[in-house]
This record gives sequence, structure tokens and C-alpha cells, in this order.
Amino acid sequence: MLLGILVVLCFIPSADVTENKILVAQRPLLTVANKTATLVCNYTYNGTGKEFRASLHKGTDSAVEVCFISWNTTKISSNSNKEFSCHGFHDKDKVIFTLWNMSASQTDIYFCKIEAMYPPPYVCNEKSNGTVIHVKEVPIQTQEPQSAIPLWIMVAVTGVLAFYSMLITAVFINYWQKSKKNMYHQSDYMNMTPRHPPYQKNKGYPSYAPTRDYTAYRSWQP
Repeated sequence: MLLGILVVLCFIPSADVTENKILVAQRPLLTVANKTATLVCNYTYNGTGKEFRASLHKGTDSAVEVCFISWNTTKISSNSNKEFSCHGFHDKDKVIFTLWNMSASQTDIYFCKIEAMYPPPYVCNEKSNGTVIHVKEVPIQTQEPQSAIPLWIMVAVTGVLAFYSMLITAVFINYWQKSKKNMYHQSDYMNMTPRHPPYQKNKGYPSYAPTRDYTAYRSWQP
């Protein structure tokens, strides 16, 4: 009988330890390209705790608490470090931490810590392997200097100038064609200089002098 009681007492501490143990699992690596990271902390707990606290810690020594969330059967509260933009969310057997506006300088290893606060005994998980959050550097996009004049104004002015250029060219070509036609008509005229009979060519008189009548002189001879 006494031997049976001793055997039972030996198994009681072992059962309590097994019941109140919290195990946490995290993914080993998380790459961030858009400044936002979502870290999931899966955990198992078989105890009787009703109030819990989950926190996210940065660094190999977990020196920086990034943010935390606490909850019980009726209330959930969350808080974040001023240097981080972080929010925690509890869902059944996991805690989800969302970090945004992250920079490359925040690349580090992060650990999840789950604690059973009440009722006693207090229980927390052993330190997990953690998750390395690698925040990629976002390339700086250089913007070309924009013109002070809007694009539509430049297009409108260019169109007006092109229209007036074509109009002036058309007017010039029309004027040039009319001038050329007038010069052609002026060169095509009739020669109005008087012409004389062929027998007067050797008289020695100018072409414009009238022909003399010599019969009048002959009538006065004796």
C-alpha cells in the first residue's frame, strides 16, 4: 500500500511540469521587400491559465521589446515600442505580430515570448530559435525635374505656331505664283514700231522720218 502511494507522488510533479509547459515555433527567416513584416508565433499550452501575455523581442539577447499583447477571456490589449510600428493579434493557438514602416537598420533576429500570467503558477516558454527578419533596402527613385509650364500648354503653343507657319507658307507660295504669272503676261506684248516699204531702206533717212515728194520741185522748172 505504501509503495503504491510513493509511486503516485513521484508521478504528480512530472504531470504538473508537462501540463504547464509552453512550446513556441517560429519560421527561421522572413524577407521583407515592402517595409511590412508579418511574424506568426505558433504555440501549444495545456495548462489552466486564463490570462496571457505575448511579446516580440529584438536581438540575440532579446534586449528590446518591440511590442506586446495581453488577453484574457474578455479583454485584449496591445502596445508598441516608440521606435517601431507594431501591432499584435491573438488567434486561438497563435499570435500574429505585424510590423510596418521597417527600415534596413531593423534587420535582426526576433523572438516570440508567450507567458501564462494567471492563475498561478506563472509559466513562460523556453527561448525559441527565433526568426531572422531581413529588411531589404528600398532603392531611392530620382524624379526628373518637371517643367514649370504644363505639358498641355506647350502642346497648344506648338500647334498654334505650326498652324501659323503653314498659313504663312501657303500665302507666300500663292503670292509667288501670282507674281510669276503677271511677269509672264507683261513680256508677251505687240511691237508697235511703224514699218516702211522695202525700197526706203537705202534712203539714209531715219526710220521715223516721213517720205518726201520730189514731184513738187519738178513743176517749177522753166
